[in-house]
Amino acid sequence: MSIGVLIITHPGVGSSMLHTATRILGYCPLQTTCLEIPAGADPTQLAAQAQHRFDRLEQGEGVLILTDLYGSTPSNIASGLAEHNHGIVVSGLNLPMLIRLFNYPAENLESLSHKVADGGIRGILRHAPGAQD
Repeated sequence: MSIGVLIITHPGVGSSMLHTATRILGYCPLQTTCLEIPAGADPTQLAAQAQHRFDRLEQGEGVLILTDLYGSTPSNIASGLAEHNHGIVVSGLNLPMLIRLFNYPAENLESLSHKVADGGIRGILRHAPGAQD
């Protein structure tokens, strides 16, 4: 058994990130699925779809829910899932976050959520050659 990963984002974000991370690593070691939330869609219907996907991923060790933009509709749906299920939400989805996630597939949910957040943060760098701050 392992944790599941549910990526809930705006259209095109989650599937593109997952595709790219999988291509870089050559595999996807965790059961992972995406739910992309179109503008103007019915939040109640989307919450039901999210719950269905969550239930399919939950194998007893929890589900890590990744979302792109904190406070957005995808984020709110993710938060609702985590509130009523064995899940943890990490917002700010980026490629370093996914690469870190897939490099630690044996971690428990709590530990992995910290590693993923840290990987996302450490993947953001400012490079300005010759700039004086």
